[in-house]
Amino acid sequence: MNPFAIAGIQMKVSAVASNVEMMKLKLDITMSLYPWVDMVVFSELCGYGPLTHNAQEIPGDFEREMQAAAKKHGVWLLPGSIFEKSEDKIYNTATVINPQGEIVTRYRKMFPFYPYEVGVTPGSNFCVFDVPGIAKFGVSICYDMWFPETVRTLAVMGAEVILHPTMTGTIDRDIELSIVRAMAAVNQCYFFDVNGLESGGNGRSLVCGPDGRVIYQAEGNEEIFPLELNINRVRRSRELGVLRLGQPLKSFRDHIGDFNIYQKDTQLPYLNSLGPLIKPTRLDNLAKLKMKEHEYEPPENPTGYKGFGA
Repeated sequence: MNPFAIAGIQMKVSAVASNVEMMKLKLDITMSLYPWVDMVVFSELCGYGPLTHNAQEIPGDFEREMQAAAKKHGVWLLPGSIFEKSEDKIYNTATVINPQGEIVTRYRKMFPFYPYEVGVTPGSNFCVFDVPGIAKFGVSICYDMWFPETVRTLAVMGAEVILHPTMTGTIDRDIELSIVRAMAAVNQCYFFDVNGLESGGNGRSLVCGPDGRVIYQAEGNEEIFPLELNINRVRRSRELGVLRLGQPLKSFRDHIGDFNIYQKDTQLPYLNSLGPLIKPTRLDNLAKLKMKEHEYEPPENPTGYKGFGA
């Protein structure tokens, strides 16, 4: 058994004031209550909230404060994400910090929540990192998991635990919970999904094991949920199958060359027919034009004359 304890922190997030001091306090409380925890994960955009005008430069003060906090407690830390200001672009970026306070890696969200997360540039690199002697971890942010290729790629890169800060306050949270379970099962991995509250989401953070079963689900209030994971469960699942049944990663490996839609220059006429990625409106322009066109159409037989033999 390779035990490793991760604590998720589901906390209230303000959109108009910094949440950094509260994050540090929550981390202090977590490590005081649960000194056996090895890693702490916060929710997406927890530090400064969901408004892009609060974007920070990276490296910067936020990372330095989080590095000091990780070193103080000797804990791995993924402090959610923040909007990163880089030249003339804004990214949604998560930083992974080790117990020595060193930055191990950074990840830029690959799928901003278009067409709603406007002004945010997608990242282009997948993110995995090693916790020595324990496991390989992957980082995914919120809407990324709606694209199964992202989590599957992390699994193919060897990730056994997916860390997934999210910020969901919308009515599709139930759908997301089902996706968390599905991604854990089909990729035979732990999936650690941490949502925020108020401006940071509607809570209901979720942790699933490599068979897709729920290990813990938070409610809609502030919570600290420390869980000890047995990484060997992932390895046994990948060796012997989900519940000793299907072996999806091995099956994917054996058929990986058959997915022609991913080949460069492949024509995708159906996807191209779906139209632009824009917010829905009350009545799209095409529908309006169709209605006008119908108003001016003459009847098929305006005289009512039916001809001979009618």
